[in-house]
Amino acid sequence: MQTVNIHEAKTQFSRYIDQAEAGEEIIIARAGKPVARLVPLQSLAAEPRKLGLGKGRFSMPNGFDGMNAEQIQDMFEPGA
Repeated sequence: MQTVNIHEAKTQFSRYIDQAEAGEEIIIARAGKPVARLVPLQSLAAEPRKLGLGKGRFSMPNGFDGMNAEQIQDMFEPGA
């Protein structure tokens, strides 16, 4: 873990972002006193989505796939 002052962090921002992305932790200091920490984010894509979380929370009405069929067809084929 390295500590850098604010001025250096501003001038070398891209470099420190690359280091954080690689897993390093960077402490940013003002006048030698730590004020912030730059750390990598946890990837959200790493966790697979769980199926079935909404099971039992709602139900579809009978004939749902045919509801408003004429109005929907008129939107895509006016006058048909």
